[in-house]
This record gives sequence, structure tokens and C-alpha cells, in this order.
Amino acid sequence: MHNGNYVLILHTHLPFVLHHGISPHGVDWLNEAVAECYIPLLNVFNDLLNEGIKPNVTLDISPILCEQMENPDFKHIFVKYCDQKIEAAKIDREDFKRWGYDPHHIWLTEFWENWFSARKSDFIEKYNSSIIQALKELQDKDAIEIMTCGATHGYFPLLGYDKSINLQVKAAVENYQKYFGRRPRGIWLPECAYRPAYFWKSLIPVAPFNQKHFRRGIEEFLHHHQIDYFVTDQKLLEESKPIGAFDSEKKFFNTVLSPFFQSTPWNFDKNPLRTYLVSSGDEVERGTAGIFTRHRDLSMLVWSGEIGYPGEPDYLDFHKKHLKSYLRYWRVTDNKADMMYKNLYHPDWIWKKIDLQTNHFIHHIENTVNYYKNLTNKFATLTTPFDTELFGHWWFEGPEFIRNLIRGIHHSPWVNMVKASQQYDLLNPQEVISIPEGSWGENNNHDVWMNDGNKWTWEQIYNDELRLNNILSSTKLDNIDNHSKRILLQALRELMLMQSSDWQFLIFTQSAKDYAEQRFFFHHSDFNKLCDIAQKSLKGEILSDEEWLYVEEIEERDAVFPELKLDWWQDI
Repeated sequence: MHNGNYVLILHTHLPFVLHHGISPHGVDWLNEAVAECYIPLLNVFNDLLNEGIKPNVTLDISPILCEQMENPDFKHIFVKYCDQKIEAAKIDREDFKRWGYDPHHIWLTEFWENWFSARKSDFIEKYNSSIIQALKELQDKDAIEIMTCGATHGYFPLLGYDKSINLQVKAAVENYQKYFGRRPRGIWLPECAYRPAYFWKSLIPVAPFNQKHFRRGIEEFLHHHQIDYFVTDQKLLEESKPIGAFDSEKKFFNTVLSPFFQSTPWNFDKNPLRTYLVSSGDEVERGTAGIFTRHRDLSMLVWSGEIGYPGEPDYLDFHKKHLKSYLRYWRVTDNKADMMYKNLYHPDWIWKKIDLQTNHFIHHIENTVNYYKNLTNKFATLTTPFDTELFGHWWFEGPEFIRNLIRGIHHSPWVNMVKASQQYDLLNPQEVISIPEGSWGENNNHDVWMNDGNKWTWEQIYNDELRLNNILSSTKLDNIDNHSKRILLQALRELMLMQSSDWQFLIFTQSAKDYAEQRFFFHHSDFNKLCDIAQKSLKGEILSDEEWLYVEEIEERDAVFPELKLDWWQDI
């Protein structure tokens, strides 16, 4: 009786903040995500599994996030963070008593003391201080699926060289195999940003990238690295065009006038409930990749701060924090109200609201799937992708919403919740379409990541890509001595860290503009200084003690991707 399947995808990523500041910008971003999102979600998934319910959630985890959470330093940093929050709650309690605060306000300090004590205990005792290993165990039990992402979340369509895109995907696959012991089936394209193959030139006049030259479609890189599918936005599907289809013998027909389409009606429609293969054109032998399309309307029920569930007045307010401890004691009250009018949070008031909202959401999922099946007689794929940090950090009650959602769908007569790979294998899409260049950002284009406020970052990225390419292409990699190779590998890491799309995003939103500009500049500066030292080493010159000390400091600070190799800098 099931008329479709529901695919919940959580995009799990933070830029590299370890060893780069603490608070308000720095490693506390990671601490907050682990405490408020990753551990609560792990608890939900394991609780459900103990109830006999497979969560069947699909998560991608960016390789740079894996590197941070598995860094030995982070384990101690997170425990210290929890201890600081526990102590802050105790200090608040004494202050509130002395100031004659409302008894419930005082009780909330106990709530937070107990809450952070529980997260610390979960981290150490339940998950053995490794979020990644805990997720791997769930995947090994077939309870969840883990996808990968661009290695440092580089913005694929605007990177200067195809070599950069290949590097981001190659490093992601190798990193995934290191942590999860298998190859990834799917990938989250950073910012859901896609570009088909065409004669491209950069949007800013930086030679040689401002001269038109052929660029591969993103799907070609995925196909090369044996990645089956990615996530895209509904707007890109709505502007898609049919190309053709494969028959049961994998023969491709690229015109609706062919005999194949006369005997097999072309059922192309631009509904996000369909799954397709994507190609830049009818030369499908260069590679295709499947797509899961975000259902815009249903996603907004959860995502929107204005009309979405997180705006419920009784939920914990994200913005208002006690100045001394940065703990949150207030509820949303009214999402348009001034901070001074926020009322105290009551954790026991949330459960009925979560129940009502999950029932409402499940009802819409079922209705959407049933209507589509009745209309088209096709089995539906309903996909809602979200940033993982929505569930627990921005929306404190979010993990409990997911718990109730999974439980509810488990008992639905109309729809099942499945992992992305399950749905992909079930439907085995054969119809091929082309989708336009774009992203899931504002205006569905590159405006967030390329605009007057941050386009200067792309000038530096292009110049640095060019410099690295010139060095590596003029040197036989087999002849590079170990000292020079070590320095060049660290330069490659700095380039990858500089390529993170987070810097342009933070500059655009003004949410941490100074921090993002500083981080970008530091990686750019370190890259070029390392290149200077490497070129000196390649000439056979002896490096000074100061130069080696500098290299060692950068290696220790930005110790990511030890598996990286120089020959990954190549086209496919």
C-alpha cells in the first residue's frame, strides 16, 4: 500500500576552526555543534534502534569536520568546554539567588548543569570520545547512511581548475574510506552548487581563467570517483531539460523521436518527487549521476524561522543569552518581539507541541506522496535536506522532533522512511536530464559566494591555484625530495582550507565577517610563504632554522588530511 518513500538528509559541516580561536568565533562553534546537535542525534538514533526502529536517516559529513572531531586535541577541548558550561550554570545559580530572581529562573540553571553533565557523560562513556566512530557503528548496523562532501567544502562551480574540483572529491573519497571503511555512495555538493560542462570563463578578470575554456560537468567527477548521487534544489529541477534514457540493456536513446520512446512513453516531469540521472549533454559516456531533489514547500515547514516549526513560542530562544554565562534561559515567546520581552523557558511545555508538529508534518508527507501516486501512478521520492545544525543548535528541540518523526513514519501505512541509497537502488533511475548551473543559496545562483563584498577572495584563490599548478607542472613529482614534498603538501592543505565556501558565506551574511576575512587571509599568506620555501628547497638550497620552524608550526596548527598526495592535483 505504500505510495512512496521519504528521504531525510542532514548536511553536517563546519569549517576548520580547531586551533583557530575559541569564542565567539572558533572552536566553540564545533563544541556547540557536538553538544547540541551530534550527541543528541546519536542518542535519538541509538534509542530508536533499541526500540526496534531503524532511523534510516542519511547524513553527509564533510571530511574537514571528520578531521576536526577525530583530532586528539578536540577530545580534551570538548570535555573542558562542558566543564566550563557546568561551572557557568553553578555561578549563575548563586548570582540569581543573590539577586532575588524568579525560582524557575534559578531552576533553569540546574537544568543546564544537568544537561551539560549528561552530554559530557555521553561523549566519554557512551561514545568513547569519538562521534565519527559512533556514526560508523550505526552505519555498519545499517541503521543510517553516511554520505561524503567536498573535502573542505570548496564551492565547485567557481573553482579555477578542474584539478581543484577533482582534488576536493578525491580527498573526500579517500578520507571517507579512512574513517568509515568503505566508499561513499552519495555526496553533498557544497552549497548544493552544480555546474554542467561548457566553455567557461571566470566571473572576474583573472588570467588565465578569464579566457573561455572547456570545463567538465560536476557529474563527470562524481562518476569518475564512483559516486552515484547528489542533492539538488527544486529550482534547478524546474529549469531542467530532458536528454534521453537508458533501456534495460544500458543502451542510451537521446531523442524522444527514437523508436524507444515510441514504445516507452516519455514521462519526464519536473516534480521533485521524481529521481533522474543528470548529464551535461547527450554524451552520457562521460558520466552521469543521480539526483535527490529538495521538496521546497515541505522543507520550509521545518526550515523557515517565520512559518516553520522552530518558531513555536514555547521553544527555547536561540538568540537571547545570559551575558555572563552565555546560557539560554528564555523561550521564543514571539519571534518578532524584542529581546526584553522574552519569557522564561519551560522544558516541560514542549512535548505536546512536538507531537502536534510531527503529526502535521507526517500528514503533509503522506498527502503529498498519495496525491502524486494517484495522479501519475508513480512511486514517489520525497526528499527534505537540512543543515544538521538546525536540529539542536538553532532549534534546541529539533532532535526530539526527528525522534517523533521517525517513530511516526515507522507506523505510516502510506510512506516508508529510507536511506538515500535504498531509494536509489529501488528506483534505479534511467531517464537522463540536464540541470542548469546553480545552488541552493539566495536566487539559486552564485550571488552569495561571488559578489562585490567577497569577490576579492576569488582573485586570491585563482592566483594561488595558478601558482601551485605552475610549481607542480614544472616539476617531476617522482623527483621531488621528501623535504620539498612535505612543504608542498602543507601548501596544498592551505589552498584547500582557503577554498572553503564558508568564508564567502560569512562575509556575505556579516555574521562573522572579520573572522572569515582573517582566516582567509591567513591561509592565503601561509600558502604563499610555503610556496616560497618549497621553491627554495626545490632548487637545492638549504633552509634556515626559522623556515623549518615556520613549516612545523603550520603543520601542527593545520594538521588535516595526512593521507594527502601531490599527484591528486590532476584532472580526471
